Amino acid sequence: MVVVGFAGACSSDDQPVLQATAAGPTPAADPTAADSTPTADPATASDDATSADAGQIVPYTVDLDFVAAFVLVRGGEAAIVDTGVAGSEGAIEAVLAEAGVGWGEVGHVILTHQHGDHAGSLEAVAGLASGAALYGGAADIPNMTAPREISAVGDGDTVFDLAIIETPGHTAGHLSVHDPASRLLITGDALVGEGGALSGPASQFSADMATAITSVGKLAELDVQRTLVSHGFPVEGGTAELVALAEQLGG
Repeated sequence: MVVVGFAGACSSDDQPVLQATAAGPTPAADPTAADSTPTADPATASDDATSADAGQIVPYTVDLDFVAAFVLVRGGEAAIVDTGVAGSEGAIEAVLAEAGVGWGEVGHVILTHQHGDHAGSLEAVAGLASGAALYGGAADIPNMTAPREISAVGDGDTVFDLAIIETPGHTAGHLSVHDPASRLLITGDALVGEGGALSGPASQFSADMATAITSVGKLAELDVQRTLVSHGFPVEGGTAELVALAEQLGG
């Protein structure tokens, strides 16, 4: 079991979350031009910054047009979930700055899976965040390229006080990330957000759809308030929507 903690205090109180991106995806031919403007007003942003300082995770979305990466900040420390397509490091750096941190505060980089729109900037991000530990699913790590070791994590492991959830199907080593304190779930490509609702992974891009559907049922067992997907918009339906989707997909 891997347990990698957070140096600050933890809180179990639910807090609002902040997206450092425009309300919808913005066309960006150059990934470094992705939007990093927070949607919240200054008062809300200030409240969220206070939450991060107090030990509550505040998530920021790195909008890369057709895909998203995420920056999670707490107590002046940061974790990055996915790195986007090749050339996305500039967009990630802009969101780190918006969140009040830099590459030196990034202690963890978690890859949900091996695909190029999620791990494409891993080498660059790992080079810039030189003190960060790298994590991925065991079955996907051989297909990722990084300047140092990528540690295999899975069920039962904790990184940055985030629970790692194995959600294979889209790829054999696919991971999701759950923050029990804020009830935030980041699903990579295990789920897709469409029209404010969740749907299962795209079958044409998934290695094993039957296993992917089983993974949706696994996610439905979690206590969730907000779901962040890599393709589509955040979904606020929480556990109830996950349960409904699992039942729908399971027939």
